[in-house]
Amino acid sequence: MQVFKPAGVPFNQLTEIELGLDELEAIRLVDIEGLYQERAAQQLGVSRSTLGRILKNGRNKIAHAIVESKALVVRESNRTLDNKAE
Repeated sequence: MQVFKPAGVPFNQLTEIELGLDELEAIRLVDIEGLYQERAAQQLGVSRSTLGRILKNGRNKIAHAIVESKALVVRESNRTLDNKAE
């Protein structure tokens, strides 16, 4: 588990927002690696439209955590990245 939180605020005083590994990986592939969504979707083993939904949800969670001063917690999600397409 990784936690990103506002400085100076104890974790137990913050509301948590959970970011799934699939959301983190989608954001990494598209926003950091610069892959087109079609290619990123192939690597994750999902459709392009599913990748778009995963990206939207993940970006929304990150934005809320920053703007609303919440803790962003990264845990494993139901979907494992070990099953991604090669």
